[in-house]
Amino acid sequence: MHRIAIVSEHASPIAQAGGVDSGGQNIYVANVARQLAALGHRVDVFTRLDNPYLPEEMDWDPGVRIVHVPAGPARTMPKEDLLAHMGDFGAWMANYVATRDEPYSLIHANFFMSAMASLPVARRAAIPLAVTFHALGRVRRQHQAQADRFPDARFRIEDDIVRHADRIIAECPQDRLDLIELYGADAERIDMVPCGYDHNEMRPQDQAGLRAELGWEADTFYLLQLGRMVPRKGIDNVISALSRLRKRYGVNARLCVVGGEAADSPTGDTPELARLKAVAQAEGVRDYVDFAGRKGRRLLSRYYGAADVFVTTPWYEPFGITPVEAMACARPVIGSDTGGIRYTVVDGDTGFLVPPKDPDALAARLALLAGNPALGKRMGAAGARRAKRLFTWEKVGSDLAQVFDELVHGTVTSAARPAWRAAQRLSA
Repeated sequence: MHRIAIVSEHASPIAQAGGVDSGGQNIYVANVARQLAALGHRVDVFTRLDNPYLPEEMDWDPGVRIVHVPAGPARTMPKEDLLAHMGDFGAWMANYVATRDEPYSLIHANFFMSAMASLPVARRAAIPLAVTFHALGRVRRQHQAQADRFPDARFRIEDDIVRHADRIIAECPQDRLDLIELYGADAERIDMVPCGYDHNEMRPQDQAGLRAELGWEADTFYLLQLGRMVPRKGIDNVISALSRLRKRYGVNARLCVVGGEAADSPTGDTPELARLKAVAQAEGVRDYVDFAGRKGRRLLSRYYGAADVFVTTPWYEPFGITPVEAMACARPVIGSDTGGIRYTVVDGDTGFLVPPKDPDALAARLALLAGNPALGKRMGAAGARRAKRLFTWEKVGSDLAQVFDELVHGTVTSAARPAWRAAQRLSA
């Protein structure tokens, strides 16, 4: 049994997914913490205090405690604005760790800022540091260019983390390749453990019953897009493809967008929602796009199950949990041929891969599925099998626990020997 500190500076497990900076990492941290606790480990999740009414320590789940770290204003902030507060985050955490009666066995940092704050803490406490980046600065800059608000200093910080972390957790083959080619990471110190899904939440269900429950038309071909409402997710591309699907291929289709703000939100439209509404209007499909807003985790499987196809065509996606969840619900997935989606979706088997920002290619694949329901069912069934075999949170937690156990006990190969053990010998 280990005592594990999970650090996730901007992505708290108690935040509702679907906001601008609340998404896959929040879900990942929550489920990894739960699974490690279920295996007998004790887990503390360190996350930034973003609400002054939250307690410093909070028992959240059996074996899991959340520790709220005061660093910067106690309010929600864009994650790009948190970089200046990571020194305070690390200093507070170092004091907290040093004053506990029972030491931590290791630290698992999520995102580069968490690793930046955690590295000095791990060295001072002489415990190993494992890092899951979730997104890499150089890759993000390649895909987002001027939309990337992080400073160039991020690259130097990530270089330092890659050199000094005892273990790096890559989430997919592309992530591993980027770490090696763009950061010079030692391949022997990289383990690949993907994100996952909750099989108690995401499972095949009766489509007709779900459609009746949601008020969806029985004879309409429904596309589902689910996730954060930010430009890089490529929702505009899906809207443009819907227009082509209806006009060029004559398919009676609708698109439901889950995430972000609802179309009738009392607070008004966010800039991205307003932009997407304008795209739908310009494409002549505003009446066929439903902006449903954020939904609770327990409702998401109903949307997956009611849809005919799940579509996700971001320009850039380090992993992407939503395609896995859709597969678990036995839905075919059409996704961008990029990042983690290239790994989770098997082209021609569990769905299709298409180029990002190519609504013509997307519309053609959608038309193929609309005209061949049996193909969609076969792909959905194949996806459900693949998800169950590779991507359950139980498997993710078990694989991570094995990596962590190797780190703590030093049972990795000599080429991957943790730097902290060498430092201990030198200082003995």
